[in-house]
Amino acid sequence: MRTLAVLAGRALLAMAFLAVGCAPNAETTTPRSPSRRTSGGPASPQPAQAGPGAARGLGEPDQVGLASWYGKAFAGKPTASGERFDPSGLTAAHKKLRFGTWVEVRRVDTGRAVRVRINDRGPNGRAAHRIIDLSQRAAEELDIIRAGVVRVELRVVGGP
Repeated sequence: MRTLAVLAGRALLAMAFLAVGCAPNAETTTPRSPSRRTSGGPASPQPAQAGPGAARGLGEPDQVGLASWYGKAFAGKPTASGERFDPSGLTAAHKKLRFGTWVEVRRVDTGRAVRVRINDRGPNGRAAHRIIDLSQRAAEELDIIRAGVVRVELRVVGGP
């Protein structure tokens, strides 16, 4: 009987967490990519086909907000997609985009851009107001190591 009470409590906690995580945030906009339901999973934006302006970052961004990075402290640990985290890879964590989606991340203040593959979930916890967590190498490409957190635009693009 106690096990049922614990499970019910966890279910309520999970629902509350999801409700809070789905609340709109003034710092971000939501991805505009089309979504599709997969069996047993939540709706996730699909990778868009890269159009003629995608490589140059033209057009409206799919999402605007804050980016942070994570590195060596997580090296070798499993990501949400199941692969091991490699700080030297061009990868990132996003809350909703499908694993394997390629995203162009452009730093708003400098215009520097990098393409990353989504392979993890996040940012979470105290950083939940941010829209993306970049691998250390991607952060180096954007020159955000010292700043730690910068404003970026995200565009879903085709492969690398």
